[in-house]
Amino acid sequence: MDDQACPRCKTTKYRNPSLKLMVNVCGHTLCESCVDLLFLKGSGACPECMVPLRRNNFRVQLFEDPMVEKEVDIRRRILRDYNKREEDFGSLEEYNDYLEEIENIVYNLCNNIEIIETNKRIEAYKRDNREVIQRNKMRVGRDEYALEEMLELERVQDESRKKELGELETEHKKKKARDKQALIEELMYSGKDAAQIVNEFAEKAEKQREEEKQLPPPKSANEFSTGIKFGQTADPSLLPVPKSEEGPLFVYEPLEAITEGPAPPLTSEVESKGYVTHIRAETPQENAGGFTSTIACERALQEALQGLFFTPTAGASAGT
Repeated sequence: MDDQACPRCKTTKYRNPSLKLMVNVCGHTLCESCVDLLFLKGSGACPECMVPLRRNNFRVQLFEDPMVEKEVDIRRRILRDYNKREEDFGSLEEYNDYLEEIENIVYNLCNNIEIIETNKRIEAYKRDNREVIQRNKMRVGRDEYALEEMLELERVQDESRKKELGELETEHKKKKARDKQALIEELMYSGKDAAQIVNEFAEKAEKQREEEKQLPPPKSANEFSTGIKFGQTADPSLLPVPKSEEGPLFVYEPLEAITEGPAPPLTSEVESKGYVTHIRAETPQENAGGFTSTIACERALQEALQGLFFTPTAGASAGT
C-alpha cells in the first residue's frame, strides 16, 4: 500500500480507492488533489527535487514504479528526434553504435548523470541532422498505415458491439419490468385462477425467447465514422494481391538413397541382432518427442556404412 500513496499528503489507495496518482518529467508522483493545489497557477516546483514543472505536463501514472514512467517519457521524447533507420547507415556496426548512443542518453537522463552535457549532445545532434529528422518524421511506412487502420477497425467494432449490447440489455430490462408489472396487475384485477395466469405468462415468455433465437443477427458496421469502408487501404492506387491458381496436388515419391556401401540393417534387425545393446536408452522426455534409441542407432549405422565401396577411380570413370 505504501507504493500506492501520495508522498505529499500520504493518502493511500486503501483510504481513498479513487486515488489517482500523476507523474511529470522528473519521475516523482503526486495525487491529483496535490497537483491542483500546488500548480494552481499553471507552473511550480516539484516538492521532492524542486525541478520547475508545468501543470499540463502531468499525466496519469500507468506503471507502479514511477521511474519506469520517467524512462518511458524520456525514451519517447528522445526517439522523436533520434529516428534514423538502419538503411540510413553505411554498415551494421554504425547502426549499432547509434543505438548504443541512444541508450546511453536515456540512461544518463533517467539517472540524472551529466544532464547538461547530455542535453548539449542532443541539441548538437538535432542541429547537425535537421533534414534527416524531418524526412524520417514525414516518412511513414505502409505497414504503419495498415496497423493504424487495423487498430481503428478493432476500436470501432468494439465500440459498436458494446453499444449494441448495452441497448439490448437496457431493452431486456425494460421489457422484463413491463412483463412483471403486467403479471402483477393481472393477478390483482383479473378474476382468473392465479395458477392459470402464471402459466399463461410463462408460456408467453417462452414463446418470446424462441422468437428471439430465430431473429437474424444484427448487421455489422462496414465503414468508419468518416465514411471510409473497412479494409480500404490508405493509398487507393495500390492494386490488390492477385490470387494464386491452384495447381496439381503434390505426389510423394520415396527417396532413393545411393549409399555406395553395404546395405544397412533394417529397423527390425537393429533390435533383434543386438545393435542397441550398448546404446543409451531414451528418457521419457525424449520418447515423448518421438526420439528412440533404435532410430539413433540406425542412423549411425547408415552413416558408417555409406561410401565404403566408393573409390576415386570409380567415381571419375562414372563421371566421364
